Amino acid sequence: MAGSPYASALGRLRPEFPSFLGREAFAALLAARDVGEVAKLLETTPYAPDVARARATHPGPALLEIAINRTFVRRNRHAYEATPFAGRPVVAAYLGRWDLENVELILSSKVHGRPLTETDEALVSSREIPAGLYAGVMTLDDVRGLLAEPTVEATVTSLVRFGYGTTVLPLVEAFQRTRDIFPILHALDRQYFRNLLAAARFFQGDEWVVRDLVASEIDLRNALLLLKGKQAELPLDIVQARWLDGGTLPAAQAPDLYGARTVPELAERFVRTYPSIGEGAEEFAASGSLRGYEVALQRDRAVTALKRLLAYPLSLSVIFAYLVRAELERGDLRRIAFGKLYGLSHERLQPLLVSPRL
Repeated sequence: MAGSPYASALGRLRPEFPSFLGREAFAALLAARDVGEVAKLLETTPYAPDVARARATHPGPALLEIAINRTFVRRNRHAYEATPFAGRPVVAAYLGRWDLENVELILSSKVHGRPLTETDEALVSSREIPAGLYAGVMTLDDVRGLLAEPTVEATVTSLVRFGYGTTVLPLVEAFQRTRDIFPILHALDRQYFRNLLAAARFFQGDEWVVRDLVASEIDLRNALLLLKGKQAELPLDIVQARWLDGGTLPAAQAPDLYGARTVPELAERFVRTYPSIGEGAEEFAASGSLRGYEVALQRDRAVTALKRLLAYPLSLSVIFAYLVRAELERGDLRRIAFGKLYGLSHERLQPLLVSPRL
């Protein structure tokens, strides 16, 4: 393996892993009094340059959202540029999720009538560079063009030139009748995972680890789908219609799992795959929120996935280990920022973080 094309990627990314925030940093952020103090603490971390730039134009929570997203996008770009040519198609397909997140954010914002400026601040972008520019087909001007469209229907029609036409156009008529955006968002997610799994082909023999990573995300989403369906008391046929293919959990098992009487009982049926899932029961009992279950699922999946990825350093795995760490850290920092904004206590926030427990 001395001649592996991934030796260079390992050399470029391994020194970057210590830049991810450690447990002490997260402890300090959790102890911060408010959003402003969180921003000050981040000025002593790799987020400092982006916090400084965002401070000049945006106050409060918007400052944190923009700074966190900009640092995140730079990390994605660094990982993509470190990837050997042969591995770039699958990394590009993976990073396309952030273009998709922007599209779904725009569509949801239009349905709920959120202001354009509020949506623009939440875009996953780094200064004038969107996350997907190095992996997808959309520039920041393209994303802002979608923002400027007057209606959901016009926005969906504009997606044709980015390769989403056959996926979303057949659903516009149903949306006009129901004003339910979920089928369109679900169709976009299905297309994304289908394309990603197709890109992770076995051309060198070590892509199976990445395919397992993708399958584990699909499994997590399907587990959450069942939990959300049970909470909302949806019929099984509606839940199954929203199933994502490509995971290791077959749709045929959904009826048996969904036969649980309550959300906590259903959660317990996943304990062999997600041993920490029971930790979400307290949050659910206290507030009816599935957030505790969701974080437990994410954490168990991350622990298993990262251990497997790091066991194959001279392969695509090192790229994806770095991308997963960046993604988890972004999620945790956003939870802290919104938690401080809404006055959540240290005790409520701490169990909702993933990175400090890896």
